[in-house]
Amino acid sequence: MKTWFITGSSRGFGREWAVAALRRGDRVAATARDASTLDDLVATYGDAVLPLTLDVTDRAAVFAAVARAHEHFGRLDVVVNNAGYGQFGMIEELSEADARDQIETNVFGALWVTQAALPLLRAQGSGHFLQVSSIGGISAFPNIGIYNASKWALEGFSQSLAQEVADFGIHVTLIEPGGFDTDWGGASARHATPDPAYDAFRVKAAEQRRSRTAKSGDPEASAAAVLELVDAENPPLRAFFGEVPLSIAKADYESRLREWEQGQDRAVRAGGR
Repeated sequence: MKTWFITGSSRGFGREWAVAALRRGDRVAATARDASTLDDLVATYGDAVLPLTLDVTDRAAVFAAVARAHEHFGRLDVVVNNAGYGQFGMIEELSEADARDQIETNVFGALWVTQAALPLLRAQGSGHFLQVSSIGGISAFPNIGIYNASKWALEGFSQSLAQEVADFGIHVTLIEPGGFDTDWGGASARHATPDPAYDAFRVKAAEQRRSRTAKSGDPEASAAAVLELVDAENPPLRAFFGEVPLSIAKADYESRLREWEQGQDRAVRAGGR
């Protein structure tokens, strides 16, 4: 039996993974901005669920919630940084609030949870962080540039984290979904004030996005893959979810490698040789 701490448990991936863990007999500290959205989980699974109200941008509240979960269950085995949202808008269109709020939630929120849980996992000599990134965490697309930036930051600190904590018996896995049938682009999304200068390109970007999400994944089906990851003896640092991410990543990285190789002579000259 494992004990989970999951942020953003009210819907989407967080909800599906919490249910999957509870169904198999695990225990879950489930967080949401509005804990009443977790009432049905408590009604069904009783004491196996600890519902917690949490805004992950509040560092003190994050540390208190993680401590409360650990005190209640006695340990934490799987920490899922799932809370986040998508900010839409061309780079020029983003307000300061748009940009800061996106980074506060998607980057600092995950950082605070990670920092709060780390001493507890180190003390027990085991644990697994699941950091919910995106195919947009290794590639980048128009009209979601600040979202891409937030996920690239998550990828960067999580790859460093994995090296820092390996000797303590702690694993880190970045989950990189493609398009899934969640409300990521719907009710939970935020939109910058549009600039008419980008109206024509916005249509093109929307068409590109539809082509990337034509084969949307099923959030419920993703739960089995998550359980496979947390039960693995040597889980991967990165894991794609969905059919599309691999093709996007291959095309992107092949293009990068070509550019880097073509510019190697210049790179050497820039180093003074």
